[in-house]
Amino acid sequence: MADYHSRGKTTLTPDVLLTIARMAALEVEGVKCMAHVKGSVNNLFGRGLEGVRMVVEDNIVLVDLYLELASDVNIREVSRNVQQAVTRSIVEMTGLEVGHVNIHIEDIDYKPEE
Repeated sequence: MADYHSRGKTTLTPDVLLTIARMAALEVEGVKCMAHVKGSVNNLFGRGLEGVRMVVEDNIVLVDLYLELASDVNIREVSRNVQQAVTRSIVEMTGLEVGHVNIHIEDIDYKPEE
């Protein structure tokens, strides 16, 4: 039987990594939405999508996530769950190593009782 080997390659655009990180974060219970980050943060961190800033250096992914959380959650627990989910998704889907996933809580979705 013939053994076939591909001589092609697979490339990922930075937007693919941003989407993977964003989707993984939004799936974590307690995350309300990604926060809009104003100013020149995009220039400082490299590529960005609403709520996600990312740099890839030597095949190591460095992620900063800006989140709005639900009001009735443990911030530390949700942050850890997001870090684990994003790291796992990037590693499993791309094979790249994740250096860090920094979580920035920008707001809490607090709705006063009426």
